[in-house]
Amino acid sequence: MDQDESKAGEKLAGEERTPEQVREEIEQTRSELGDTVAALAEKTDVKAQAKNAAEEAKQTVSGKVAGIKGSVTDKKDEFISSAQEATPKSAQDAGQRALAFAKANSLPLAVLGALVLGVVIGRRKA
Repeated sequence: MDQDESKAGEKLAGEERTPEQVREEIEQTRSELGDTVAALAEKTDVKAQAKNAAEEAKQTVSGKVAGIKGSVTDKKDEFISSAQEATPKSAQDAGQRALAFAKANSLPLAVLGALVLGVVIGRRKA
């Protein structure tokens, strides 16, 4: 302590400070001390640290999920595109014609479906 006091005395003796300068130094020291105390309090707040860690983990997982989702969507689009390219045009046309026929003749197809279902059920019982 004596050494620190002598250095402080030398500093005071070596330069003359106004009371305003001393007040500013004191205020700066208080501010630095307040920042230090706040940093220490933050480090000892286990609940806040756990909450921050959980939030960071959530952000990381959300980012990874978004990346995977984008990748899957891209792969799906690639698959659909390649499937459409690989499917013969005649098969695509036949599928579209069958769909148009089913939309245009929904009642007769429903009756035919019920008839087929009745035959299948009748054969199972026999």
